[in-house]
Amino acid sequence: MEEKKKVIAENKKARFNYFIEDSIECGIALEGSEVKSIKAGNLAFPDSFAEIENGEVWIRNLHITGYAFSSTFSPDPDRKRRLLLHKDQIKRLQRKTSEKGYTLVPISFYLKNGRVKVDLGVCKGKKQYDKRDAIRARDLQREASREFRKELTG
Repeated sequence: MEEKKKVIAENKKARFNYFIEDSIECGIALEGSEVKSIKAGNLAFPDSFAEIENGEVWIRNLHITGYAFSSTFSPDPDRKRRLLLHKDQIKRLQRKTSEKGYTLVPISFYLKNGRVKVDLGVCKGKKQYDKRDAIRARDLQREASREFRKELTG
């Protein structure tokens, strides 16, 4: 059976601010009309992060706007949400994040066979000079592609 994957949102800021050492796919526990709201793209997570509490992984600062066509009973848009992982995966993440400087950051949200999934990254923060290097490399790549296009069109 082919797995269909439709990306809903990506955290481009995370790729700029962090070195992504490892990533893991996990489910997310949602309530009510939050699934429809996510499918509509009504989520914001630029400064969200995940943490491990009592053997469970929770995502914080994830804002899911209420679905416009739902009933009046909608969950709090800024509540913390549980991520669905196996115990051995949680233990592995616990060991990695116990090291100094590592944190769990959501990289992207996507649909996989109709279910909402989160790509969670084990990340280490970049220093200012690392960010400048990334900007410099991106500019050089852009210039090279411009020159290449210019040569092709004549």
